[in-house]
Amino acid sequence: MTDTTNRAAGAALYRAVWRWHFIAGLVVLPFILILAVTGGIYLFKDEINNAAHRPLRFVEAGQAALAPSQITEAALAVHPGTLRAYTPPPAPDRSAEVDIVGHDGLRNTVYVDPYDGRVLGTLWDGGAAGSPAMYVVRKLHSLEYVGWFGNRLIEAAAGWMVLLVASGIYLWLPRGRKTVGTLKIKAKRGRPWWRDLHAVTGIYTGVFIVFLAITGLPWSGVWGAKFYDTAYALGLGMPDGYWSKTPQSSVPTQDVVDRAPWIMERQPIPSSQAPEQAPEQSPGGGAHAGHGDHAMHFAAPDVGPDGTVLPILDTVVATVERLGLVPGYAVTVPTTPTGVFTASVYPDDITYERVIHLDRYSGEVLYDAGLDDLGTLGRWAEWGISVHMGQEWGLLNQVVLLFACLAMVILCVSAATMWWKRRPSGALGIPSVPTDWRIPRTLLRMAIVAGIFFPLVGLSMLLLLAIELVAHLIGRRRRVA
Repeated sequence: MTDTTNRAAGAALYRAVWRWHFIAGLVVLPFILILAVTGGIYLFKDEINNAAHRPLRFVEAGQAALAPSQITEAALAVHPGTLRAYTPPPAPDRSAEVDIVGHDGLRNTVYVDPYDGRVLGTLWDGGAAGSPAMYVVRKLHSLEYVGWFGNRLIEAAAGWMVLLVASGIYLWLPRGRKTVGTLKIKAKRGRPWWRDLHAVTGIYTGVFIVFLAITGLPWSGVWGAKFYDTAYALGLGMPDGYWSKTPQSSVPTQDVVDRAPWIMERQPIPSSQAPEQAPEQSPGGGAHAGHGDHAMHFAAPDVGPDGTVLPILDTVVATVERLGLVPGYAVTVPTTPTGVFTASVYPDDITYERVIHLDRYSGEVLYDAGLDDLGTLGRWAEWGISVHMGQEWGLLNQVVLLFACLAMVILCVSAATMWWKRRPSGALGIPSVPTDWRIPRTLLRMAIVAGIFFPLVGLSMLLLLAIELVAHLIGRRRRVA
């Protein structure tokens, strides 16, 4: 192949990559904007919740707090219903939270002063988001308001973000010239200024954008499920963790707790056994290996939705605190005869993340897992998710990712502006199709690799290719006519 042919092939490949970068960028631009704006807000959810609901979340520190049963009784007295969860005060100046399902079927969080039992107020339960407003932001971030289809759109957009960064770097690299693309904004105005802004922003922040995309994918429906299953099958994710004599339910952990380590969410919870059915065990029997003597036997209560579970809650809280569960944890109350008490915590320092299931009748610890119990992929996934949420390194983590989110907004705005300025009147202004048919084969190989790693990206590529072919055939018929 001659130098001229090589240059022609290289130029054709560049035009092909540029065309797909252009088309994909415009298609996923709205979804990237949603991810960037909602993600930037959610990074500071705790600070926002504390400021917006300070009278509910903060109290004057006292000397001795009431027992959990007294706090939950106070909440139920003002807001009758069924107790679902109890969150002890995470700090001396914080209120306790009691989750109650009212007679109207709505679940609310009741905030109680842990020192005098005063009910400070209530909010509709926002789950892990901590407030109704942040719940909306979280649902918008994953487009769950659109159902499973919205989640798939966001997953495809995250995969395309990786490819857009990669293709953008390729377009930025030198092609027969000595220097690379611009490292600063050189143009003064017009479309060249927007082009430089787009290139400079992308080249300096691309690695952070790719990190956000990859670490967000574990929550997705297709990629995340495949990653979980693969890690589990290889023994590098969530271990089974149960003794063979401990019966398991079909209920996943994510259905009974608001927030658990991601890699543990799909793990089924164990089942409690009624006293007459429970086999005799040694004081440490039935517990997860490696955590010592967990047995804390107490009389079997008539636990039900009428509140008779409350005195047992004191013992459960004492048990998990004795086991070293760090502040910020919540205890979920069983709602079925075979249900369990579940204490879970997902702190900023993920080395302390933990999930503990306790038998509702005997108080015995059926399962106790933390970060050290996970496989290599599980630990790395947890770390990535922690950084993704801005909690691993505190304020520095939040600020760096906030700038990454702002960069994504700038990239979207600059891309849309460049397109608007370059498009001919009455046309989309899409770059022309390369005429060198060796190029589609090159792109096909690239697309296959990307499609295997990001299945929904591969599916969207096929859809775009089908549109390309239809447009090509229509244009060809018009030219013939």
